[in-house]
Amino acid sequence: MKKISVIFILPDLETGGAERIITTIANHLSRDRFEPKILLLRKQGGYLDFLKKDIEIIDVDTERIRHSLKPILREIYRRKPDIVFSGFGEVNAYLSLFIKLFPRTKFIARETNVVSHHVTRTEIKFFYSFYNNYQQIIAQSDDMKKDLIDNFNVKERKIIKINNPVDFDFIEEKLAVSSKPECFKYNYKNVVAIGNLSERKGFDNLLKVFSRLKSENILLHILGDGKDREILHQMKDFLDLKKVIFHGRQENPYQFLKYADLFILSSRYEGFPNVLLEAGACGTYSLVNNCPGGINEIIQNRINGEISDIENHDDFSQKIIQILHDSYDSGSIKNSIKSRFSKEIILDKYENVLLNLMK
Repeated sequence: MKKISVIFILPDLETGGAERIITTIANHLSRDRFEPKILLLRKQGGYLDFLKKDIEIIDVDTERIRHSLKPILREIYRRKPDIVFSGFGEVNAYLSLFIKLFPRTKFIARETNVVSHHVTRTEIKFFYSFYNNYQQIIAQSDDMKKDLIDNFNVKERKIIKINNPVDFDFIEEKLAVSSKPECFKYNYKNVVAIGNLSERKGFDNLLKVFSRLKSENILLHILGDGKDREILHQMKDFLDLKKVIFHGRQENPYQFLKYADLFILSSRYEGFPNVLLEAGACGTYSLVNNCPGGINEIIQNRINGEISDIENHDDFSQKIIQILHDSYDSGSIKNSIKSRFSKEIILDKYENVLLNLMK
């Protein structure tokens, strides 16, 4: 039987959510049925080391997404894959205009965010009017699916919802070599937040919340980097938050998650937050801002976490204190995630989508 050739498209393999998911899908596709390749705008990023050796990397060596369209189209024309799987919102948008040039290739777009919240530039919004050219669109959450239908007139029959997978084997390997971070003080409760330092992730609100907790023995550890780094550092100094620590990007964030007393997701919107799934996979309880992006699909109230409104800084700070005074069963937290989002469950759904496209 001829193998189905699939080209996955990403800007790079830096350690972000979309990159992690595409790496997981490509690594675990059945090699009896599929021949996966990954086309990168730039051959760089931490997930290159985790990619299986039999996956060809196509490097078009382009710095800016807007300049990548011509080399991407050239590679599709030259290689004539059965399926093109675009996994990054802006690339998805640009590519949608040119799908009809390749009648023998099936095109899938995997959205990464609730688009109406994430895409602000008018010239990019224009391309979403061509989204129905895709044979299939994967939305990670009900919020994302509804947004595409209501705000971009995407046909409901084109969209299939598939939640993100959690690779428990990968996480458990990382946890096996993880020790308690030295910055976790014994007589303090240690709270962890992880994400790109940008407005979307809501760390400004989180700092305002922690300005209400100065008298408490609580340390906030923020992992990640991004364009708002300096602004957030200045805000920390202005609010005199001596118990807030910025750690930058960490190679093994799982050691922070494993030993945290609480994980906080402060985002203004999400797609389907991998880091929230991974916190649960580490057995850590979560407190999450009530934002669009599948939060209600992940959080099982009082089992693996709770949802609250971070804009109400006083209430959110009191919720943190309340949670830190309680105890939670890490086994139940892990099972809450594993029973719904393990890679075995989710990757079967991806394989079925690819196989059904070729029928």
